[in-house]
Amino acid sequence: PLNAPAVFNSTYTTKDAIRNNLINYFLTNKTERYLNPTFGGNIRQFIFEQITEGNTDLLQETIQTDLSLFFPNIEVQTFNVLTSPDVNTVQIELSYNVIDTGITDEIQLEFN
Repeated sequence: PLNAPAVFNSTYTTKDAIRNNLINYFLTNKTERYLNPTFGGNIRQFIFEQITEGNTDLLQETIQTDLSLFFPNIEVQTFNVLTSPDVNTVQIELSYNVIDTGITDEIQLEFN
């Protein structure tokens, strides 16, 4: 029989898991997940529309609502949607705390 020891090269921490889940949320468009059609930031779809202050505000409100729904274990500290309409670019900046853990983190993503 093989007596190979179990080898773990890295640990997958709560901080890493939440960060990866948040990034996955932002990279997913709504209806992209068959069994969870409301999941996703819809940002890739957004950059194909004309970027205006009105639809940027709506995107930010929608994402903030989604974050509280899909990620009830995080507390958003700051959340910004920055746009560059001339080059059709959207930048997401999110800083957050994981409730009852003392974990803080931030994410910056750019979509073009």
